[in-house]
Amino acid sequence: MNRQATRPRAEQGQLSIVLVDDHAIVRQGLRSILDREDDMRVVGEATTAAEARVVLDRLRPDIVLLDLKLGTGSDTEGLELCSEITANHPGIGVLVLTTFLDDAYVLEAVHRGAKGYVIKDVDTSALVSAIRTVARDESAFDSRSASVMARSIRTAPDEPALTEREQGVLELLATGLSNRVVGERLFISETTVKFHVRNIMRKLGASTRAEAVYEASKMGLI
Repeated sequence: MNRQATRPRAEQGQLSIVLVDDHAIVRQGLRSILDREDDMRVVGEATTAAEARVVLDRLRPDIVLLDLKLGTGSDTEGLELCSEITANHPGIGVLVLTTFLDDAYVLEAVHRGAKGYVIKDVDTSALVSAIRTVARDESAFDSRSASVMARSIRTAPDEPALTEREQGVLELLATGLSNRVVGERLFISETTVKFHVRNIMRKLGASTRAEAVYEASKMGLI
């Protein structure tokens, strides 16, 4: 079965869109919604990062709707793909469409070049509006991810701005637990723990886990 599905090319004046999501039913639903819009056309699909690279190189769409979880066991593959897309195809607007609502994911996606971030339960009109906004080279967020961005802006520059999840990971790191055990305690994958640990270290200006715990203790975070 050819997973690199391709639809008819967009006509002049239409936004060409590629869907990157590992769930066929999600892609089918999105395609049926977006292809009803006169100014949009889904021209391709991909289920993995590898397929996405091939499809994007060939089709060069205007917009990519990108899920962060692509079924490989890594919760960060979508973020890494986002970095690749924005670096290699600066003309493509990346709109993250995912089930993840975590401050760190929202901020990291934007840091990696995403123009927007919406949760999958967004209503149809809001999704269509977000796509058009990204196509205008503007930022598009649903109400919840917009709140994350607002909180990040309000945070004073000298504050580490750890998210609630990062704070929880940090507190468990301080007890000497491994990433695997931290993940078990918080009911998240070890890969996700590593993602949070990297963010914690970056925010605290630390190069090791131990240094991160030390800096956090000096700041009164633990």
